[in-house]
Order: sequence, then C-alpha cells, then structure tokens
Amino acid sequence: MRNINLSILIIALLIVCIGILSIYSSNYQKEGGLWQLLYKRQILWVILGLTLFIFISNFNYRRLWDMTYFLYAFVLFLLCLVFILGIVRLGAQRWLRVVWFNVQPSEIAKLVIVIFLAKYFSTKSVNDVSLPISKLGVFRALILPFLFVAIPVGLIIEQPDLGSSAMILLIFITMLYLGGVRLKYIFVFLLMIILCLPILWHFLRDYQKDRLLVFLNPNIDPLGAGYTVIQSKIAIGSGGFFGKGWLKGSQSQLHFLPESHTDFIFATFAEEWGFLGSSVLLLLYYLLVKQGITIACKTSDNFGRLLAFGISFMLGIQVFINIAMNLGLAPVVGLPLPLMSYGGSSIFVTFLSLGVLVNINKTRAIF
Repeated sequence: MRNINLSILIIALLIVCIGILSIYSSNYQKEGGLWQLLYKRQILWVILGLTLFIFISNFNYRRLWDMTYFLYAFVLFLLCLVFILGIVRLGAQRWLRVVWFNVQPSEIAKLVIVIFLAKYFSTKSVNDVSLPISKLGVFRALILPFLFVAIPVGLIIEQPDLGSSAMILLIFITMLYLGGVRLKYIFVFLLMIILCLPILWHFLRDYQKDRLLVFLNPNIDPLGAGYTVIQSKIAIGSGGFFGKGWLKGSQSQLHFLPESHTDFIFATFAEEWGFLGSSVLLLLYYLLVKQGITIACKTSDNFGRLLAFGISFMLGIQVFINIAMNLGLAPVVGLPLPLMSYGGSSIFVTFLSLGVLVNINKTRAIF
C-alpha cells in the first residue's frame, strides 16, 4: 500500500522536474525578466501543489461524498464569475484573479465532475445503498447525469475553452461505462453526438473552425492556424532518437514554436531529448495512470473505486490528447500536459487529484 503511494509521489516529482527543465529551456533565449521568472514561478506552484497533495492525502476521501453537491455548486459559481470578473487573454476569458494567482475554474471543474459522477454512479456509499445503475432507465442512467454535466460544459464552451469542455465530455462517457450504464445507452449517446456534429459546427467560433480544418490539412494555412502544428511536428521530428540536447533545441530556442512552455511543451522536450527521452516520459505517465488503476481495482467501496478510475482516466485522457495534439494527430484544443505544462491551476488540480488517489489507497474499506 505504501509502495504505491510512494511510487505515485516519486513519478509525479520526476515528471515535474522534467517539466521545469523544459520550461527553463523554452524561455532560455527570450529577452525580458518575465520569461526568465517562469520556471521559478513553476517551482513555487509545485511546492504549493505538494503541500496540497500532503493535506489531501490525509483527508478522508469519503467526505467528498457529502461535499459533492457543494463542490458542484461552487464550480458553477466560479464558472459564472469568470464572465463578470474574468481576465481576458488571447481572446479567451478563462481566469479569475485571486490575490497574486490566476485561477482557471475549468481545471477545477474536471475533477469536480469526476467526483460528482463517481457519487451518482455509485451503487454503494458509506451510509447508503441504491439500485445498480444497470437496472435504471435511460432517464436516470443517462439523461439526468448528462444534464448535470452539460451545464458546466456549456459555461466552459462560452469562455471559450473547447479543450476542457471536450475533456469533460470524454470523462462523462468513460464514467458511463465504468458506472455500469447499459452499453446500448452509451452507443445511442455517442450516435447522437455524431449526428449533432454538423449542427454544432455552426456554433463554433471562426478560429475553432480553422483549428479543426487545419487538423485535417495543416498546409491550408501554414503561416496562420496551421503554423503551430507544423512547427511542433518539425521540433519533434528534428529531435531524432537521442535529441539535440538540453538548451539546444532550435525550434524552441529560436522562438519558432509558439506556446513552447504550455500546450506544446512536449514538442520542446521531444526536440531536446529525442525519441528515447519521449519514451521515458510516456513510460512515467503510463506508470502513474497504472498506479491509479491498481488502486481502483483493489478498492471495494464503489464510490472510491469509481473515483480512482475517474481520476486515472482523466489524467490519461489529457496526456493522450495533449501529445496527440503536439504530433498533429488531434486538433489544437489548448489542453496542458499534466505536471509538465506551465500553469498553477493545472499543477494544483493534478496534485490534488493524486492526493485523493493516495488517500483512497490509505483508507479504502471492504463492504
């Protein structure tokens, strides 16, 4: 039990250290004190995240059962507050200024939705036993939980933040399956989404449409919407097997690669450390997710099991989408790479999620 908890912490710290080195490298040649401070700020976020990890790992996860609806309401409040007091960056209004720290509520929403769905689909809690989800009708098993998820998703889309909203929908589909919802309901839901795509296309903003079109063919706008994807693939490809070496990546050092310390930090890392380094990084992420799944499989409490599965798949899905985005295998949707990309909100939520996993491993009970 302790070995799993220690493994989670060690793996997370290794990924974080790789991220800090990559953030430093991506801004090494940039002029201005602000760029040089980014890696120091990331170190501060990590220290605060570790503090949060230690606290949450000793906070009984079953209390989240009673706090679920409060957390859900709190996230909706924050998402609404973004439209009133939110900070606008690059045409998006996603952040709230709290003292000297910018909070991104959509990052918090991902974890809260996992907690909410884990409770909703649980057949057994600490003091409550309910009918198995597989015996429920389509309204209670699918439509009702989707309505609860659709509210924050709609608010996040309006920010606009297509990546986080898509992430939450993927989490919802995953939790439907893990929760035991009938497969025919899930297939019908997926079919409805597919049929609605032509309609949803007309509600997308122009730059979002450009990103989707560029995903199909980056060369239709090589100096505009397709520029970042092209430069990312050049960076990854130029790294070869062993990489160019730390601080020697041409695409990031010469500023050809935009967002090299946030969404495209994997391309920065891959250019400098090559296929070998990228394989090690992917192995670390695999081990991290595997530890979470192991905890879930060993947990008999249905709420804890679904919560552990949900957190593990949340991290795994986000890693997959971000790296696929860097490789040009997925549209650019602005999702950070957990524990590596620069940003306090992502670091905090990831460490908080890992702290919940550790606590589930510590306090799981057999019913």
